[in-house]
Amino acid sequence: QVQLVESGGGLVQAGGSLSLSCAASGLIFSNYAMGWFRQAPGKEREFVAAIRWSGTTVYYTTYYADSVKGRSTISGDRAKNTVDLHLNSLKPEDTAIYYCAAAYKPNRTDYPLIRTYDYWGQGTQVTVSS
Repeated sequence: QVQLVESGGGLVQAGGSLSLSCAASGLIFSNYAMGWFRQAPGKEREFVAAIRWSGTTVYYTTYYADSVKGRSTISGDRAKNTVDLHLNSLKPEDTAIYYCAAAYKPNRTDYPLIRTYDYWGQGTQVTVSS
């Protein structure tokens, strides 16, 4: 059974930084792309970032939404089955529930799409105060 558990959310001031972590169990990272999405109050869930390892190697590629590009980093630890998202220069509009998700062998072009992902975590709240 696949389980994704997010942690690390909280309240942070604008301009600050925050790290989120997703602990995955029941899946093999080399078969999945791992993504982060977020959903702000009254808005649709949107893509934030994704990471995909190249087979069983240590090499991976990352993908970012334009809204966070340059101020976010997605990384992972295959040995621990964790995926982290680090956000810098936070803005009030970054306030949202952040979700971790896993997609089984997706096409690269489909990484930003919600329907691509097979499993989702419960989410963790990030609130950025102005």
